[in-house]
Amino acid sequence: MKKKAIKIIIALVLFFIALIINFNNKWINNTIYIISYIIVGLEIVRKAIRNISRGKVFDENFLMTVATIGAFAVGEFPEAVAVMLFYQVGELFQSYAVDKSRKSISSLMDIRPDFANVERNGKLEKVDPDDVKIGEIIVIKPGEKVPLDGYVIEGKSSFDTKALTGESLPREATEGEEVLSGCINLNGVIKVEVTKEYGESTVSKILDLVENASSKKSKSENFITKFAQYYTPIVVIIAVILAVLPPLIIKDATFSDWLYRALSFLVVSCPCALVISIPLSFFGGIGGASKMGVLIKGSNYLEAIANTEIVVFDKTGTLTEGVFEVQKVKAIDISEEELLKVTAYSENYSNHPIALSVKKAFGKEIDEKQIVKTQELSGLGIVARIGEQDVLVGNEKLMNERQIKFTKCNDIGTILYVAIERKYAGCIVIADKVKEDSVKAIANLKKNNIKQTVMLTGDRKNVGESVAKKLGLDKVYTELLPDGKVEKVENLLKEKSEKGKLAFVGDGINDAPVLALADIGIAMGGLGSDAAIEAADVVLMTDEPSKIVNAIHLSKKTMRIVRENIIFAIFIKVLVLILSAFGLSTMWEAVFADVGVSVIAIINALRVLRVKNK
Repeated sequence: MKKKAIKIIIALVLFFIALIINFNNKWINNTIYIISYIIVGLEIVRKAIRNISRGKVFDENFLMTVATIGAFAVGEFPEAVAVMLFYQVGELFQSYAVDKSRKSISSLMDIRPDFANVERNGKLEKVDPDDVKIGEIIVIKPGEKVPLDGYVIEGKSSFDTKALTGESLPREATEGEEVLSGCINLNGVIKVEVTKEYGESTVSKILDLVENASSKKSKSENFITKFAQYYTPIVVIIAVILAVLPPLIIKDATFSDWLYRALSFLVVSCPCALVISIPLSFFGGIGGASKMGVLIKGSNYLEAIANTEIVVFDKTGTLTEGVFEVQKVKAIDISEEELLKVTAYSENYSNHPIALSVKKAFGKEIDEKQIVKTQELSGLGIVARIGEQDVLVGNEKLMNERQIKFTKCNDIGTILYVAIERKYAGCIVIADKVKEDSVKAIANLKKNNIKQTVMLTGDRKNVGESVAKKLGLDKVYTELLPDGKVEKVENLLKEKSEKGKLAFVGDGINDAPVLALADIGIAMGGLGSDAAIEAADVVLMTDEPSKIVNAIHLSKKTMRIVRENIIFAIFIKVLVLILSAFGLSTMWEAVFADVGVSVIAIINALRVLRVKNK
């Protein structure tokens, strides 16, 4: 880019010397123009000749070469140099714009690890991440990138996950916790046991996803590509007719005059503004989204998001935390602590999320010597003997079956009824917590004219309806099996308009069939989830559903810029094409209509890189 800029400056200086001084000797003037042209235009002429030999005739290099050499032929030396000079200025702007777009995702590309410190034979070896095997121990020092996914086995530290998630706050990780490749270790030295080879790691999958995003073109990009294929040969034929036919049929028409008009027509006709700025807008949009922690797999999906009318959510892990917590403890004739204790002891050997939440709420070490026996009754609960007491922990059915008189609890959530020595001792209410961010997400979706917000869940009716009411959702369908979710989405797809899109937001693992069925599949909290990255069209790298609103804003902004560029470029082109054909514009206006419009369109396209989280 620097070499091109230097060439343009030298050619520009020579051009203005010839233009301003206007030497008495025409040969000196013309020689300076030709030298200026060679400096700035020889590369374009070579490209045109090379492309013609390869069968690629009608491109911008061909149009510029024919137009400028033709201008020399009719004695318009300043115009010939000006066309090539300003065309190269436009190319320089394009290079700068593409470079800036690439830099917009450079922070994401920076997550690629350069090396891994592996413990082998009691020594640390610095090796390529590709050469590290599952189960090996790697050491990560402060300031280094985490090269592979794994679990911390020694030490603790904070990690900068900004490049992966867009989050500014560091994440803490201690022994037993997972760390993901691409994060940066901020302070402590840690040892990590590798769980995935580099090719299967989070960083590798994300890099592959972003690098291949440009291969999936939007409808707008496909339209411009097809448009250029037919448009360029047509304008070349019109230009030839314009140069040859009028002098033959119009009285007093000169060949040089109509050739000049045809050459101006050719300069204007180059579709650079459209061919450059439209893909650049989408590329910038994908880069801008990655800065927010939203990975969009292609321009086609970025375009589709702007037309979203219905957003369908899974419940657990998407709108709720996906982590069960004890919400209430209602004890009768014993203390709440004692009720929690006997329940935690009874649930000690269970790994069910409900049991884990009770043990977490109890928060003390369990003396297993006091657990005489436990028996799990399928669909009912647990029968246990804790010390000298017989304990029942389960649902209403268990209480009824064992003929225990109890008070029904009407709280929303999973209810554990507890009886000690055949006497009702109280109940524990366990529920999945609604994310604070979910409330903001639904409110902002409604502000953005989303017609319907819907939740699908396999949970019980009262639980699903309670969450839907808290969030202000339009519809909720409960007690659904996976095939039931597919059926509901199929019905909802019929409710949108022809151009409208339905987005489904889920965890990307157990909702894969629905993610595939929806117009736009959005994986929630895709960080570290292989299935999410594979199944979805869009991956939100954090557990914040409000990022969907950010993606919609960005998509609409990108599409607005694309439409502005298309309308502006076509309007100016058509106007100056008509003026050129009637001899009402010179090649200077033609230069503006080509290069000027391209530069303005490129600068407009760069606006998409300015992204803000809403």
